[in-house]
Amino acid sequence: MTAARRARWPWVLSVLVLVLAALVVAAELTARAVLPGVVRSIVVDQLDLPADQQLDVEASGVLLPQLIGGRLDELHLASDHVTIGGVTGAADVTATGVPLHGGALGGAEGTVAVDAEQFQALIDRSGLPIEDIRFQEPDVTISGTAELFGAPVPLGLTVTPGADAGELLLTPVSASLAGSRIDLDELSDRFGGLGGQLVATRRVCIADRLPAGITLTGLRIEGGSAVADIRADGRIAVDPALLENGEC
Repeated sequence: MTAARRARWPWVLSVLVLVLAALVVAAELTARAVLPGVVRSIVVDQLDLPADQQLDVEASGVLLPQLIGGRLDELHLASDHVTIGGVTGAADVTATGVPLHGGALGGAEGTVAVDAEQFQALIDRSGLPIEDIRFQEPDVTISGTAELFGAPVPLGLTVTPGADAGELLLTPVSASLAGSRIDLDELSDRFGGLGGQLVATRRVCIADRLPAGITLTGLRIEGGSAVADIRADGRIAVDPALLENGEC
């Protein structure tokens, strides 16, 4: 190799490296531009959501190695307004180990936040007299009218929401009758069986409102929203039965 060629070789190598780097960057940008639309279409189709459903999709890390390997490390999905099982809320879910060519997810967890009206729809089977619901972190105050000794009496019941074994829990912490505060033990003692029912923790099954592959793992009040923690079975990506609503 002549001295002139040797002198040019580092420059040629540098240009090649720059070209390759530019191609990698372009491929990465293309993947990031295309992937969200593809994922969104799949999710909308699988969950039978409206075609114009707002859904933000973001993948973590450098995409090209993940695409070559056929699995995404982490995929974040978020929507300000999504309806599943007749209940509408804001969803924020992160899936891990997402296969690109079929297979189960490594896992998926997230939250769904609903307002008081939607929360009331969730607990309409609780057996409580519900006419109005107000959030006061960390509790929920339920107002209604109870039939006591044949007469309608305004009832207020403050409960702390939670979750256990996939069911929604309502644990009473205070109560009022006709606007006057009454001790929970006194409510139970004075009104017998009915009073005992009012102060007992209520378990509300909501499995038939969610895909069978999604489980309620927690529930809390944050500001003006009830925030549900959910976990998805990784097999939901391959088992159509897990996309069908569960049973109570």
